[in-house]
Amino acid sequence: MDDLMTSNILTTTAMMAFPFLNSSAPESQVSVGPSPEPGPCSLDTSSLRIPLTLFYALFVVLGLAGNLLALWVFLRDRSDKKGSDKKASDKKASVDVLLVNVALSDLLLVPCLAFRVWYHGVRGERWELGATMCHMVGHFFYMNMYISIVLLGLISVDRYVKTSRGGVPQQRPLGLAKRCGWRTAACTIIWALAFASVMVSLLSILLTEETPKELNRCFQYKELQDAKWRGYLNLMLVVVVWISYGCMVVCYVKIAFKLLRTSKEKPDLPNAALYTQTAKKSFFILVLFTVCFVPYHIVRVFYIITQMTETSCYWKGVVDQANEVALLFSALNSCLDPVMYFLLSSSMRKQVMRLLGNVRQDRPETAVDRAGGRLRE
Repeated sequence: MDDLMTSNILTTTAMMAFPFLNSSAPESQVSVGPSPEPGPCSLDTSSLRIPLTLFYALFVVLGLAGNLLALWVFLRDRSDKKGSDKKASDKKASVDVLLVNVALSDLLLVPCLAFRVWYHGVRGERWELGATMCHMVGHFFYMNMYISIVLLGLISVDRYVKTSRGGVPQQRPLGLAKRCGWRTAACTIIWALAFASVMVSLLSILLTEETPKELNRCFQYKELQDAKWRGYLNLMLVVVVWISYGCMVVCYVKIAFKLLRTSKEKPDLPNAALYTQTAKKSFFILVLFTVCFVPYHIVRVFYIITQMTETSCYWKGVVDQANEVALLFSALNSCLDPVMYFLLSSSMRKQVMRLLGNVRQDRPETAVDRAGGRLRE
C-alpha cells in the first residue's frame, strides 16, 4: 500500500512538473512531425493576414483604374471609327476585341479581390456573409482568372496567324463567325462555357454539401477526399493553363524569330526598323504570363493532391501558405494587363499619350520648363 501511494505521488508530481507528458493534451501540441493525422486540420494563416490585405488592396486600386481606363479607351475608339472606313477599321481593331474581353474579366475580378480585403483586413478573417456568398466569390474569382488565361493564349495565336500570313487575305468565316467575327464568337463561347460551369458547380455544392462547421471562415483549405471529382476538375483546369502556356511560348518565339529574320533580310522595308521593337513587345506578354500564372499553377498541383489524398497537417499547412502567396501573383495580372493593352493596341497608346499631353498642358509652367524652353530656342 505504501509503495502504491508513493507511486501515485511520484506520477502526480511528474505530471505537474512536465505537462506535455499528459496524454490528454491537444493533438496539435504532441504531433509535430509530418506523419499523417486523422481528422480535419486546423490551419493557421494569420501570419499572412496583413500582407494579403495590403497587396489585395493595392491590386483593387490599380486594377480598377487601369482596366476602367482601358475599357473607356476601347469603347470610345470604337464609336469614333463608326464613320470611318469599315474595312480598315476592322483590320486595325481586330485585336481590340480580345483585349476588351480581357479588361472586362479583370474588372469582374476586382470585386472578388475587394471581398478578400474585407475578409482579411477589415473583419480579421471572419466571414459573416454566409456560405453561399463565400462559394460565389471564390467561383467567380477563378472563373475570371481562367477566362483571362484562355484569352491571353488566344491573343498569342491571333498574333502568330497575322504574322505568318504576312498580309495574305484570310478565308471568309462561316456561321456565327461570319456574322460577328471569329474573335467575338470565340469570346462569346468562352464566357458562356465559363458561366455554365460555375453555375453547375455552385448548384452541386449548394445541393449536396453539408453546412460547414466553420461558418465564419472563407477562402480556407478544403478537403476533397469525399468529392474527388472536384479535385479532378481542378486538375483539368491546370492542364488547360499549361496548354495555353505552351501555345504562347511556341507562338511568341516563332513571331520573334520571324520578325527579327525579316528585319535582317529586308532592311529596306518601311517598317523594318520597328520589327525588333515589335518582337520585344511580344515577349512581354509571355513574361507577364510566366510571372503571374506559372508559380501558382506549379503550387496548385501539389495543393490539389494534398486535398485528395491522406496528407499530414504539416504538409497541408505548407502548401496552403504557398498557395496563398502564389495566388497574389495571379491577382497581380489584373494590374499588369493594362501595360499589355498599351503595347498591343495603337488606339490605347494614342489615347493615353493624348491624356498625358492634356495633363502636361494643364500643368502650371515651372522654372525648369521655362529654362528648357530657352535652351530649345
